[in-house]
Amino acid sequence: MPDNCLFCKIIRGEIPAAKLYEDAEILAFRDIAPQAPCHFLVIPKKHLSGPAAVTPEDERIVGKMLRVGGEIAAKEGFAHYRVVFNNGAQAGQTVFHLHMHILAGRSLAWPPG
Repeated sequence: MPDNCLFCKIIRGEIPAAKLYEDAEILAFRDIAPQAPCHFLVIPKKHLSGPAAVTPEDERIVGKMLRVGGEIAAKEGFAHYRVVFNNGAQAGQTVFHLHMHILAGRSLAWPPG
């Protein structure tokens, strides 16, 4: 894991996070700047710089991220939610560690603003 990656620091416990789920492969935690009443992130513990870095060997973990994200949303009381992956700075990625946003609890426009 890169020493300077914010999410790797959270995984290592160097930076606190409001954890919602954790196992050997993934971690889910609340976003520190929520854009909806329910906004959390699901990340793999393996460092991947973003969606474009996902290889065939990573496909299972990305599927697990989707499943766990849905389970957490349901536990939080939301049947309807948005799933977002950003790839690259122009797409809005600010932390270059693969992460999935789950947003719920308000009307979400399409296309996003």
